[in-house]
Formats: sequence, structure tokens, C-alpha cells
Amino acid sequence: MINIAIDGPSGAGKSTVAKLVAKKLGITYLDTGAMYRVCALYATRMGADMDDEVQIKKLLPNISISFSGDGESKKVLLNGEDVSSQIREHHISKAASDISKLHCVRDFLVSQQRAIAATSDVVLDGRDITSNVLPDAEYKFFLTASVEVRAMRRYKELLARGENIDFEKVKSDIKDRDKNDSEREYAPLILTPDSTLIDSSDMTAEQVADTIISQINAKK
Repeated sequence: MINIAIDGPSGAGKSTVAKLVAKKLGITYLDTGAMYRVCALYATRMGADMDDEVQIKKLLPNISISFSGDGESKKVLLNGEDVSSQIREHHISKAASDISKLHCVRDFLVSQQRAIAATSDVVLDGRDITSNVLPDAEYKFFLTASVEVRAMRRYKELLARGENIDFEKVKSDIKDRDKNDSEREYAPLILTPDSTLIDSSDMTAEQVADTIISQINAKK
């Protein structure tokens, strides 16, 4: 069984790289970030307080997350509804960061992620994959980039989707999310000693994917 775990801060290019690695190796890509975004979207629709664990915990049994299709056409479903576009809206990014701090949400999703990884060759990316979700994964990577580079990447993504957003606002939110992710009490974002650190500031996604694959091949 091949389990490849990729962690890193917001905007580091984890999802893009993980998809490329999965495609090149012919294995499954599991978008764990989308799973948190789906929970955030549902909670937002319900008018829930993202910091109220009691309130959020009551909503979780009503959330069914699934995926359909492959590659770029892969869709993320919330209770059967295609929410692939809605979960990428800027305000949902912030809500996902907030809701991911809650123990109940992490436990709810981590159990699903582990179950999939136990039966599939899979690439997972997130913020606690190497440290919490799959601590025994054979191949572990930590992908990062400068705040400026990460903010510009996210800014361009949002513009391409038609969102009217200020670059400084995106940069500020990236910094806030970094703080949230690294300082949360439960399963924070950390660089584990057995993870390979890759700074993608001056690299393309293709170059990062090829670097990861070459390191995996060298280990085999």
C-alpha cells in the first residue's frame, strides 16, 4: 500500500502538487482540505458559530461528503449536491480554518480519511496528515513557500474564479490562517522530523511533483 502524506500552509500548492503526483503514479488523490470546506459550508448555511463546538457537533451527522469523477472533472458533493465551486469561495476558506480547530470536526473527518488510506494507494494533503492522520506513512513531505508567493497564488486563483478581492486582504488572511493552523491546540500544522521539506517559492507545481516522485523512487 502506497500512502503519500503532504502537509503545508495555505497557498503552498499542496492540492495542485498532490493531484499531479497522484496522476503521475496512477493512484488516488484524496482532497482532505475540501472535506473541511464542505463542513464549513454546511455550518455556514445553517448559521452556526464556527467556534461553538457543541453547536457544530450536532450538525456533523447531517453531513455526507463524497466525490465523483476523476482528474480536473472531479466534483465534491455535500449530501449529493455538487458544491465544488462554493467551497472555494474566499469566505469559506476562513470558515474552514476556524472549524478545523474543533476536535469533533477533526475526529469526524480523520476517521474517514484513515479508512480510505487503509484500503487504497492514495495521496493525501492537508495540515496534519504527516503528524496525525497518517503518522506512519512511508512517504511524508512538507511543502511551503514565502507568504508573498502564497498570497499571490491564492489571489490569482480567486481572480480567475471571478471574485473581486484585494491582494492585501488575501495576504492578511493567509497570515491569519498560518497562525490558526500552527497554534491550534489539537493537531496543529508542524514539520515532523521525518518529513522532507520542500520550498516551492521558485518552483513550478510540475517541478515539485517530480521532486516528490524522485524521492519516492529513491526510497523504494
